[in-house]
Amino acid sequence: MLNPDLHLNTQLFEVDCAKAPTRDGFGVGLEYLGEHNDDVVVLSADLSESTRCDGFMKKFPERYIECGVSEQNMALVAAGLGVCGKIPFISSYAVFSPGRNWEVLRTTTVYNNLPVKIAGHHAGIVTGPDGPTHQATEDIASVRSWPGMTVLVPCDALQAEKATIASADINSPVYLRFSREKTPIITTQETPFEIGKAYAYWVSEKPQVLIASSGHMVYQALAAARILEKENISSTVLSLATIKPLDKKTIIAHAKTAKAIVSVEDHQIEGGLGGALAELFSKEYPIRMGYVGLKNTFAESASGTDLLRQYGLDALAIACEVKRVLDL
Repeated sequence: MLNPDLHLNTQLFEVDCAKAPTRDGFGVGLEYLGEHNDDVVVLSADLSESTRCDGFMKKFPERYIECGVSEQNMALVAAGLGVCGKIPFISSYAVFSPGRNWEVLRTTTVYNNLPVKIAGHHAGIVTGPDGPTHQATEDIASVRSWPGMTVLVPCDALQAEKATIASADINSPVYLRFSREKTPIITTQETPFEIGKAYAYWVSEKPQVLIASSGHMVYQALAAARILEKENISSTVLSLATIKPLDKKTIIAHAKTAKAIVSVEDHQIEGGLGGALAELFSKEYPIRMGYVGLKNTFAESASGTDLLRQYGLDALAIACEVKRVLDL
């Protein structure tokens, strides 16, 4: 069942459950920061409305910089602002930033450990009809190996707001990953959130499997847990909004109560959450593992819902992977 201690959305599985894209939470978080932190500056690459920077732009025009279709210049300007003591947020589609920006960010921001916050939008195959050129499914892998990086993938719009606000307190680079599609709001304002912490959103007695997920896929993992419960397969669902650094203590503690672990993500399995967990468990606590994510392929152009089903990322596919790993 949903963990009652975490004040989660009790209407989560109802037809009329509230939905919003995680990018909305980013916009709300930016406006809050604009009101409470004069050092916050926002830069966009001609995508202010699509990446939800437009609210900040209207309220704080003196701290907003429109860089045009020039993502690498945007990254360079942000690095300069970081050197000067500002807290820059740079916003674009993830295929362009960090994608197109990778070397510039590595050399100017990451190498110098500057407090630039990289907001990568339209991530994952749920970007949908825009097709593989705009579906960032390798971005986590591309930034997770950078030394000193914090990588955040919030599960819903409310958590995205909290993650955006909290990221400003980290005096080093942060990657924030957001999606375009409206997805269920899992949490509430009272649900705890802390960078670097994993939380058990679904809890069962004597769990047979640990399902570890991030981003909007946490909802699919919870829906899978509900399916499995009806088949008398008990599980724990961990929400990992922080991919780097992983909450190793919490993850391993839950793994020790189960027979296997399944990672769930809207990203390539290689280098993403599944890769990060494989690295952790191979070193700290060897355990049987399964993976739900893109398997060495690009997606196509279709609705986000259809793509999740087609590429085996929906709740039913997660439940099937759990049963495969448990050899049921």
